[in-house]
Amino acid sequence: MWQQLFSYTIGMFVALFPIANPIGAVPIFYTMTADDTKPYRLKQARQTSINVVLVLVTFLLAGKLILSFFGISLGILQIAGGLIVAHTAWEMVTARQRLTESEHQEAVDKDDISFTPMAVPLISGPGAIGVVISLSERANEWLAYAGCLVGIAAFGLSLYLFLVLGEPLIRAMGRNGIGAMNRVLGFLILAIAVQLIAEGIVAFIQQSMPSLLR
Repeated sequence: MWQQLFSYTIGMFVALFPIANPIGAVPIFYTMTADDTKPYRLKQARQTSINVVLVLVTFLLAGKLILSFFGISLGILQIAGGLIVAHTAWEMVTARQRLTESEHQEAVDKDDISFTPMAVPLISGPGAIGVVISLSERANEWLAYAGCLVGIAAFGLSLYLFLVLGEPLIRAMGRNGIGAMNRVLGFLILAIAVQLIAEGIVAFIQQSMPSLLR
């Protein structure tokens, strides 16, 4: 029982970490909170982590209902999610900004950035939501959901630690170091996206034309 719970927990955490990319969120967070006091920055980091967990848990619990309501198969969801994840990965590899200039300026002027743009769309964006819904479709018992919930909570905790400890991390690695790490993560995420698309195509063919895979 505990081994199965641990397996789902690790699976959710490992699936979320590269796609939600808390490391890449650190320099953005500190840029947006540069003029804020340290206590307020810590409050924003805590609230951002809570919002991310709430968004992901909502889609985990409602994932099957969403797919059923819109009539979307798991294969189609994996293909769509893979394309979104690939787009995010390409932006990381090519060092494109994750926010447009107008979005960035609006975020800098906001008092509270914990929900938008930090939680949505930067961290718990379409890619992360797609992964969570995909895993929820495969969860068929309470133990699987419990493991996924613990995995999301563990990711939220890791995000909070990265945001809180981000300032010394930026100083130690420098913007060039953070950029290099983002590119490496982007390459790994691109590989994950290709795998999602491939699995989605196979699942779609199995559902629509099962005779082709016999």
